Amino acid sequence: MTDILRLSLPLTVWLIAFSGLYGLQAILCQTAWVESPAYGVLTFGRAVLVGAWILVVLVQTALISALTTARFGGSTVFIRQVSIALAFVALISSIWTLSPAALLPMCLE
Repeated sequence: MTDILRLSLPLTVWLIAFSGLYGLQAILCQTAWVESPAYGVLTFGRAVLVGAWILVVLVQTALISALTTARFGGSTVFIRQVSIALAFVALISSIWTLSPAALLPMCLE
């Protein structure tokens, strides 16, 4: 893994997830998935959004785990520390910015 990829991958994954999750929410608001019950009071649209949010958090956690290994670490100590710090920033950003889509009311009318 090149150093530039180590540094940019976690925040790029967050950017893609942010755009994808809120785009998915917009699509779900325009379809009948919002009202269709999946299990009890949980609707199918809510289940999809929560599942996507959990998947993003798991991917970010896997990136942190990979960046701490010797194989995917970094060529220098500086690159390793900065890439791990950026991965933690991306994980916190994923939790903070994607939680409203997964936990708050889906559509405003």
